Amino acid sequence: MSLLPEAKAVLDFWFMESEAKQWFFKDAAFDQRIRERFLEQLKQAAAAELYPWRTTAEGRLAEIIVLDQFSRNVYRDSPQAFSQDSIALVLAQEAVEANALAQLNASQRSFLLMPYMHSESRAIHQVAEALFKAHTPANNYDYELRHKEIIDRFGRYPHRNEVLGRTSSEEEIAFLKQPGSSF
Repeated sequence: MSLLPEAKAVLDFWFMESEAKQWFFKDAAFDQRIRERFLEQLKQAAAAELYPWRTTAEGRLAEIIVLDQFSRNVYRDSPQAFSQDSIALVLAQEAVEANALAQLNASQRSFLLMPYMHSESRAIHQVAEALFKAHTPANNYDYELRHKEIIDRFGRYPHRNEVLGRTSSEEEIAFLKQPGSSF
């Protein structure tokens, strides 16, 4: 099976048209580019309508990027930014089970596994630690360890509390005042 053009457009945008520094920093212009180009795909992915993309490892990756990354850009600073996390994680778990990691390069593997890192589950981070260690560059593994440490300590990401309407504990408030506490 070949990669569908819509899925290829996602991968081309993410890995060729965009720069790595844009992926993890707040940038309203970058968010707007994603919104203009991929909002419809995000809506389709959220409705599980992009299942034809899953016939290839790259297509699975494209759907995961739409759900896990583009949702954070399109819906930044709102609860919707995280509303696709569960479906992205299920797709990543299925992709791992289907041996998709063996068909992708290091950067692609990192993004296929990103839903594991974004999870607020201690059990998922147990699996994530091993996957990131085995399949991604050392810096991605280090980031997973930092995320896992927060989940092990709090059972959630305190930096999401405000946007998700959750009450922060005193310990979380103190933690959030520390440098590097938010991602």
